[in-house]
Amino acid sequence: MSVLLNIYRKFLNIPLSLLVKSRSIPTHPIEELGLNPEQPFIYVLPYTSQTDLLILQKDCLALNLPDPLQPNEIEGQVLPRYVFLDEGRRFFKSKGAKSETETVFYRYLDLHRMNTELDVQLIPVSVLWGRAPGKEKGLPVLRLLGPLQRLMTMIWFGRDNFIRFSQAVSLRYMVEAHGADQGIAQKLARVAKMHFAKQRYSATGPRLPDREAMFNKLLQSPAILAAIEDEAQKPKSSPEKARKEAEKILDEIAANVRHESLRTADRVLSWLWNKLYQGINVQYAERVRKLALEGHELVYVPCHRSHMDYLLLSYILYHQGLVPPHIAAGINLNFWPAGPIFRSWGAFFIRRTFKGNRLYSTIFREYLAELFYRGYSVEYFIEGGRSRTGRLLEPKTGMMSMTLQALQRGLSRPISIVPVYIGYEHVLEVDTYAKELRGAEKEKENAGLVLRVIKKLRNLGQGFVNFGEPIQLNNYLNSHFPEWKAPLEEGSRPKWLNNAVESVSKQVMVNINNAAAVNAKNLIGSVLLGSRQRSLTKEQLIEQIESYVQLFKNVPYSKDITVPTETASEMLEHVVTLPRSGVIVEKDNFGEIIRLDRQSAVLMTYYRNNIQHLFVLPSLVASIVLHHEAVSKDLIMQSVQRIYPFLQAELFLHFAEDQVRTHIEDILAEFSRQNIIKNESEMFMINRQRIRSLQLHAAAIRELLQRYYISLSILIEQPDISRNELEKESRSIAQRLSVLHGINAPEFFDKSLFSTFSGTLKEQGYFDDEGNTAVNKVKDIETLLRGLISLEIQQTIQGAMVKMEEIHSTQESQPELIDVTTIQEMNSQENNQGK
Repeated sequence: MSVLLNIYRKFLNIPLSLLVKSRSIPTHPIEELGLNPEQPFIYVLPYTSQTDLLILQKDCLALNLPDPLQPNEIEGQVLPRYVFLDEGRRFFKSKGAKSETETVFYRYLDLHRMNTELDVQLIPVSVLWGRAPGKEKGLPVLRLLGPLQRLMTMIWFGRDNFIRFSQAVSLRYMVEAHGADQGIAQKLARVAKMHFAKQRYSATGPRLPDREAMFNKLLQSPAILAAIEDEAQKPKSSPEKARKEAEKILDEIAANVRHESLRTADRVLSWLWNKLYQGINVQYAERVRKLALEGHELVYVPCHRSHMDYLLLSYILYHQGLVPPHIAAGINLNFWPAGPIFRSWGAFFIRRTFKGNRLYSTIFREYLAELFYRGYSVEYFIEGGRSRTGRLLEPKTGMMSMTLQALQRGLSRPISIVPVYIGYEHVLEVDTYAKELRGAEKEKENAGLVLRVIKKLRNLGQGFVNFGEPIQLNNYLNSHFPEWKAPLEEGSRPKWLNNAVESVSKQVMVNINNAAAVNAKNLIGSVLLGSRQRSLTKEQLIEQIESYVQLFKNVPYSKDITVPTETASEMLEHVVTLPRSGVIVEKDNFGEIIRLDRQSAVLMTYYRNNIQHLFVLPSLVASIVLHHEAVSKDLIMQSVQRIYPFLQAELFLHFAEDQVRTHIEDILAEFSRQNIIKNESEMFMINRQRIRSLQLHAAAIRELLQRYYISLSILIEQPDISRNELEKESRSIAQRLSVLHGINAPEFFDKSLFSTFSGTLKEQGYFDDEGNTAVNKVKDIETLLRGLISLEIQQTIQGAMVKMEEIHSTQESQPELIDVTTIQEMNSQENNQGK
C-alpha cells in the first residue's frame, strides 16, 4: 500500500509543480506563531487529500519546518507527523473524524505522561483552493475530490492557493489541564474540526449579497420608509419621485462585489507592488486573524496618506488569509472606469457631506448597518481625506457614530475596530500635496490623472502596514460607558453617544500612532531636517541615526512600533539610491557631506511628520537640558508635565499623565547612557563633546514650541481676543516666521493646528467658560516656552506683533479695506523688499 501511495505521490507532484504556486499565511510561521523547532510537530489537515499534503510538504521545506511526510520518533515510538480529520466531503454526506486520527492523538497524549519534558505542538493547517464565498442566490461552494475535478481545480485555482498555519495547540498544556485519556483525544478532534470551519469562514467571509434583494429589503425598512415619506412632502416632490430618488441613492452608494474581479485585482496589484516597491512589510496581522477566527465583525480604520491605501490594505488582507473589506470611498473616486472597478472590489461610495439631506443620511446609515448585520468587514478612513502634511488629522466622527449605533441596535457578532498604520518611503501624491499647501487648487480625480501617475511607476522604496491594537467595542463601551446597553426610545439619540464616539475615535488615532513604522527614509529625513543647514557630515549623520535607533529600542514609545534592523550605513545607502529621495552626497577635502536641497526638504517634512510623535518627548527633554545647560530632574519633570497636554492633543500621544514621569526618567537614563548628557546627583548637564547630538535631538520639537509661543504671546498682549481671531493672527505670524527663518514645514502655519492648540488651552483652564483669559496662567507657560526658544525667533515674533498692531490701527480707520488676507500680503511684500 505504501509503495503504491509513494508512486501516486510522485505522479501527482508533476501537475502540482507546473500548475500550483502556493503562498503561506503567515509568511514566517516559526516567528509569527511562536513555534518551538526543538519540540515535535504534528500537522492536522481537515480532509483526506494527498494533493493538499504534498503542497504542505513543499511549503514546509521552503519555510524550514519539519517535513510532514517524515515521522516523529519519540521514546522509541514512530508516529506520523500529519493526520486527517475527515475522509472528505461527497455531494450529500460527510463521514466523521477518523478513528485512526483519534488513536494517533491518544498515543501522543500518552507519551506526555511518561516524558514531562515533551511538548508536542499540534498545528492546524488548511490548504485553501480559491476564496470564493458563493452567492446568496447560488449553489454552495463544494469541495470537489474526483481526479478530473481536482485537475480542474489545479488549473483554475493553482495560482490562488494559500496554506494557512494556525496557532499551535500545546499537548503538554492539554495533558496538564485535562488529562490524557481517550476522551481528550476525541475532544481534540472535535475542536479541530470546529476550528477549520471558522478558519474557512474567516478566509472567505459570508456569501456575496444579491444586490437587488438587498435593495428591496432596505427600502422596506421603517427608517428609510419614514425618510422617503418626509422627502415626498417637499415642494415639487411626490411619493414616486421620493422612492426613485431613494433607489438612485442606494445604487450610487452600494458596492457590487464580484469574486472574479477580486482575483483579477490580486494579479494586477501583485504586479503593481512589484513595480512600485521593493517590498511591503506587514506586522501584527496575527492579532487580526485571531479576532476573525473568534467571530468578530472587523472594522478597519487606517490612516490615510495616499489613494494607494485602499488598494494596499485590501491586497494585504487577502494575502493574510482574511476577507477584503467593503471600503467607504469618497464619491470623487466614482469616475469611469475606476468607479465600477472599485465597486466590484468592495468600494461603496460616500458623499463628502450630506448634512441636511435626511434621505441620503438615513439610507447610508441603514446600508452600513446592513453590512454589519450580514457579517461583512468594513473599512473607512476616519480622517475624512488624505493627510497633506503626513500627520494624523483630527478624526471625522460620522462613520464611527454610525458604527456605534449599529452595535447598539443589536448584532449577533461583537465589533472590533482595527487601527492600521500605513507608511511609505515615497507617496505618489507628495508633489501634489506640496503644491496644494502652497495654495494650488486640488486637482479633481479622473482617468487622465490615473494615467499620469501610472507613467511615473518606478522604484519607490518600501511600504509598511502595521496593524495596531484592536479596540473591542463591546468591552470598551462596557468599561467606559456602561449605560450604552440601556433601552433606547424610538427616534431619540442616546446621551452617551457623542462622548463615546469622540473617545473611541481619539483612541483609534492613538493606536495608529502606537503602531508607527520607523523606516530609513523618515528617520534620515528627520535627522537632516533637524540641522538648520539641512546638512551633516556623514559621520555626524550615522552617529545620530544610531542614537535614535538605540533610543527607540531601549526606551520604546510603545510595544507596537517597528524599527529598522539594518545598520545606519545600510540605511543611508538605501535612501541615497531611491529615485528623487532628495538626499545628496557631496565630497570635499575632509570627507563626505550629506544634505537635502530646499525643495526636497519641504517634501521630506511629510515623511518626518509620519513619525514625529516618536521624537517629541525625547526632544523636549533635550531642549530643556540644552537651554538650561544644567537643570534638576524636578524642573525637567515640571516643565514636561506643563507642556505635555498640548503635545498629547496635537500628536495623539498615548501616555497618561501618571505615565509621563516614568517615561521621562527612562529617556534621561538613555541620554546619560549614550553620554549625550551628564548626570551628576540628579542634575543633568550638557556634555560638550556630544553637544551636536543633543542639538539634533532638541530640534524635533523646535517648531512646535515656536507655534505655541506665538499664540501665547498674542494672548498676553490681547487677553480679550476671541479664539477665532487668536487662531487667525497666530497663523499669519507663523507664515511670516516661516519665510524669514526658512522653516520648511508646510504644517507650521496649518490653521487646524492652531485650532487644536486653542481648544487645548480652553480644556486646560487658560480660558474660563465666558472666554476670558487666565492671564497669570498664560504668562507662566509663556515664560517657560520663552526659555526654550532662541532670542532671534522671539524678536521676529515680537516684531510681527508690532506690525500686527499697526495693521489693527489701520483697520480701525479703514475697516472695509483690510482683512487677514491683506495682512498676509503685506508680510509677503515686506519680505520681498527685504530680499
